[in-house]
Amino acid sequence: MARGGTTSYTLRRMRANNKADAEHWNERRRASAHALLNRHWITKEEDPELFYAIRDQYTELRDWFSEFTGFSLILTRTMAKLDKSPVAAKPWMGFAEFREPRDYALFTYALWYLESKTELDQFVLTDIIEQVSEQLIASGLVMDWENYQHRMSMVRALKKLRQLGVLRHIDGEETEWARDNQTKNVLYECAPTARFVLRHFPRELKTYHQIDDFSEQVVYPETVDGELRRRRHRIYRRLLLEPAVADQDWHPDELYYVQTQRRNLIDQLQFMFGLEGSRYKEGLYFFYPELSGECTLFPTAAAISDLVLLFAGELRMIAAEQEGYVTEQGTVELSSSEVEQLLYSMKQKYGEYWSKEHRDMGLPELSETLTAHMTQWGLGRWSEEAGRKHFIVSAAAARWDAHYTWDDGEERKG
Repeated sequence: MARGGTTSYTLRRMRANNKADAEHWNERRRASAHALLNRHWITKEEDPELFYAIRDQYTELRDWFSEFTGFSLILTRTMAKLDKSPVAAKPWMGFAEFREPRDYALFTYALWYLESKTELDQFVLTDIIEQVSEQLIASGLVMDWENYQHRMSMVRALKKLRQLGVLRHIDGEETEWARDNQTKNVLYECAPTARFVLRHFPRELKTYHQIDDFSEQVVYPETVDGELRRRRHRIYRRLLLEPAVADQDWHPDELYYVQTQRRNLIDQLQFMFGLEGSRYKEGLYFFYPELSGECTLFPTAAAISDLVLLFAGELRMIAAEQEGYVTEQGTVELSSSEVEQLLYSMKQKYGEYWSKEHRDMGLPELSETLTAHMTQWGLGRWSEEAGRKHFIVSAAAARWDAHYTWDDGEERKG
């Protein structure tokens, strides 16, 4: 009995250890997958623990992303990067710091300049300006560096490259150069990540004829299997890179896949990312169970997210009282004046608890701010038909609700 008891205890302990090891491995895999999906890259210098976790699980991560998304996992001795792109580019996917299309152009030309540099090469800002100018002239384009706004575009491009870690700043400041480009300069050093900023395209760029073609990650054969693989990749990419995708937003063939492969979609995204999927009447939605993570989550920490939740709560109350308020797709269509009227009602009831910024906004500005935030998160969009502009609130917005309640004599949001 003593030996048997010891053996039983040992087996239980082994099972417990195996379970703990499996959970630890799952956590490492999910942390690695989230970081690859949400960061530009992971470097050994800045995050060695995560870099080695990705290296240890490289084959599994590479195979999963290749099979379900078509994304390529790049691993070097110093960095790991998931080469990814959305199915369709959205306004919120750009660099928030950039103000003009010119900023993106100069960002790309600066990367072109860095391709000729090796790691730890040093150079100054005016060297970049000189070579970029020559390349622009060869293409029939001209930058007026005497124009302050043009110089500021270059400043924003270079600062973004510094933020990404592509340029290592040694001495000087870009804003000083923008104010005085005759006597001021900036000294940089090239980082090894410079040649990994831009995506790798599977075909020569000259073979692409439409803007949508640039979202292509792999070349698919013109076969049934090739088309099935293309469809699977598009679906997983949208589910991973877009906040919410309703049934009405899918192509009919894609919707059929989402409906028939629902269980597999939920299992795969739960396995790799820990996402929780739920099927609703209007679509298949995924939620992150934790309050924080690598990705940006809704509701955000910004006060405007609180107003969106209150707005959703107001719509739910109205929908409960008015038959036909909600369409068959689960959406609500509001004119500009109706949006402002709802906000006016909310401001009258809750305005004293809002931030000063939102209290001081006029209704048109508040409406623009709120609908822009909802559009960014896939919770609504503006549409114009027959000269009538209206805001379509997504059915996904109905999955949130908020109101203020009394608690120990104090008013708070519940």
